[in-house]
Amino acid sequence: MLQVGIVGLPNVGKSTVFNALCQGGAKVSNYAFCTVEPNRAVVGVPDARLEAVARIFEQAQMVPASIQFVDIAGLVRGASKGEGLGNQFLAAIREVDAVLHVVRCFKDDQVSHVEGTIDPVRDVEIVEAELALADLGAVERRQEKIASALKGRLAAAVREAQALSALSAHLQSSRPARTIANREETLSACELFLLTDKPVIYLANVGEEEGQSALYVDRLSASVPGSVVSLSARLQADLAELEDAERADFVAELGLTTSGLERVIRACYEALDLVTFFTGVGAEARAWAAPRGTTAAQAAAGIHSDMERRFIRAELIAYEMLAELGSWQDAHRTGKVRTEGRDYVIQEGDVLLVRFSA
Repeated sequence: MLQVGIVGLPNVGKSTVFNALCQGGAKVSNYAFCTVEPNRAVVGVPDARLEAVARIFEQAQMVPASIQFVDIAGLVRGASKGEGLGNQFLAAIREVDAVLHVVRCFKDDQVSHVEGTIDPVRDVEIVEAELALADLGAVERRQEKIASALKGRLAAAVREAQALSALSAHLQSSRPARTIANREETLSACELFLLTDKPVIYLANVGEEEGQSALYVDRLSASVPGSVVSLSARLQADLAELEDAERADFVAELGLTTSGLERVIRACYEALDLVTFFTGVGAEARAWAAPRGTTAAQAAAGIHSDMERRFIRAELIAYEMLAELGSWQDAHRTGKVRTEGRDYVIQEGDVLLVRFSA
C-alpha cells in the first residue's frame, strides 16, 4: 500500500492536516513533539469513475484505491544528530513512499513557532538540510564500508565510489539526492535508499487572513520545485467532522470545487507518477494504483500474487469507452475489448480482466 509521510517542523499543523485528510483523531496541542509515535490512517482515494464501473458490472461493493497517511513527529534543527525526536523521525520517514511536507503559512499568537517567527522558506530549508545531513551520514558510512574493495580496484567498487563522491558533494550543499545530475545512474551504483530521493509534495497550511497567507504561499511557491498545495488545515479538519450531506452543503457554500483530500491525493499521484486502473470481477468493483510503466503481468501480481505466474492474457478497455457503451458485454460484442499480453503497459483508466490458468 502506498504510504505518504506527513512531515514538518513542530506546530506547523501536521496533526491537524492528518485529521483533515483522514478523520484520524490525532492529538493536537500547542507544544513541540505532541506526536511521538506516528499516527497512521488508511483512506480511500476519491474517484467518481469507480461508481460507474460498479454499476456497469452490477457490483454492490466498491473498493477504492487507498493511501496510508503517516503523521510523523516534528523535526527540529539537529535532528540528523538525534536532537528532539530526530531518530524516530528519520526512522519513520524511511518507511514511506512520498513525503507531504507541511509548511506553516499563517500567524496565530496562540500557536507558538519553534523558530520564533513565521518564515516558510526558512522552515523548508531547515527540514531539507536535516534530511540531507542524515543522507550524508549514510553516504559516508557506505564509503567506509567499501574502502577495502576499492583497494582491489574492483570495477563495481570504483563505480560506486565515484557515485558516492558525487552524492557527498551534492548533499554537502544541502541539495536533495533527487536533484543530482544523472540521478538514476548515480543512485543505482550505490546500495542506498536516501531520504532526500523521495518525492515531496509541499502543503502550505494557510490561515483565515487570506492576504497575509497569500504572501507566505507566494514566497514558498517561488522557493521550491513543483507546485504547492494550499489549504486551511483547520477548516478541512472541521469539515471532516461533519456528516456527508452537511459537508457537501458547506463546501458548496464556500465555493470549493474539490476537497482538501482530493487535491492532496492528486498531488501525491503526480509526484509518484501513478496511474489508476479498474477491475470488476468477483463480488466487487475495485480501483488500483500502479506506477506508470506497470505491465499487465505486474498489475495482475498486484491483484493476486498467483496471477502473474499463471498469467495468460489481459482483456481491457479504456474507462471512457466502456462508460459510453454501458456494459462489458456490449463492449465485447462491438469488438472494443482488446486482448493484450503480459508486457502490455497499463494506461490511466484501463478497465482490466485478467485471464490466468487454474
